[in-house]
Amino acid sequence: MMKAIPVEQAVGTVLCHDLTRIVPGEHKGRAFRKGHIVTEADIPLLLSIGKEHLYVLNLEAHQLHEDEAALRIATAAAGPGISLSEVSEGRINFMASPGLLCVDVEALNAINAIDEVALATMHSGQFIAARRAVAGTRVVPLVIDESKIRQVERICAASYPVVQVKPLRSHSIGVVTTGSEIFHGRIKDKFGPVMRDKFAALGSSVMGQRLVGDAPEATRDAILSFIGEGADMVVVTGGMSVDPDDQTPASIRATGAEVVTYGSPTFPGVMFMLAYLNDIPVLGLPGCVMYYRASIFDLVVPRLLAGERLAKRDITSLGHGGFCAGCEACHHPVCPFGK
Repeated sequence: MMKAIPVEQAVGTVLCHDLTRIVPGEHKGRAFRKGHIVTEADIPLLLSIGKEHLYVLNLEAHQLHEDEAALRIATAAAGPGISLSEVSEGRINFMASPGLLCVDVEALNAINAIDEVALATMHSGQFIAARRAVAGTRVVPLVIDESKIRQVERICAASYPVVQVKPLRSHSIGVVTTGSEIFHGRIKDKFGPVMRDKFAALGSSVMGQRLVGDAPEATRDAILSFIGEGADMVVVTGGMSVDPDDQTPASIRATGAEVVTYGSPTFPGVMFMLAYLNDIPVLGLPGCVMYYRASIFDLVVPRLLAGERLAKRDITSLGHGGFCAGCEACHHPVCPFGK
């Protein structure tokens, strides 16, 4: 309830509006913002700016101030890899450590269906390269009924964590490069350097690269050899098209690997293959990975490095957002691709 009271009696109450401090010729600006909880130390300054009475809110037992409400929402929703900012104007940001951002979208939607509650995040499934804000929360009014925050806390407890960042584990990667033109040295391999750079940016390293020509048996044997030597993941480059000479998909199948998908609803990246051999991911990478800054590689590999095991539905769901706009200057991951 809002009422005017003497400033000396205002300790613990909530300001209903901003208060301005003016020093002629020197300063004019906000001294206290709307929603500030008055303390004993504020009284001298309030009197000095001519405020002998204040319009304030007295919180009832079932009400929460916006700052406390935001803190409770953030504390309930944030999981591993997330730290919380200070409250600023009723809002708290979720600060992410480097890794894979994972959001429980169903729980997020349930939280935002609660009247007067707001929790916004960046898209789930993207690699966060450096510490940054990835979500924010606040409530709409200055004061909110505590029952609504309890609803949020129940949702978060049932779906914990709603927002988290999974660290990427360092993997040893085996690279198998197909193509007789590369094997015989007629053209220079360009895939190897690209793979080294891309995996290094994600905290992993290429343990070796083998050039195998076009023979399916040689490709199969190279994959199995890397796994026998302790590779955490094997990627096979080249030979992913529908041309009769392109035998990479058949070579991956010949290892006995369980194929999750051959094909992905992403442009670039349609001719992508994902399989698992004894829980080791084996990827068939199309040529677009070498030429495009953002491709199927950037949508799938960070998730694998974070320890996620992907199913067919994870790949098919990439279709909504899987069309790269082909911007003249690529801004990935700050763009709709894969989201």
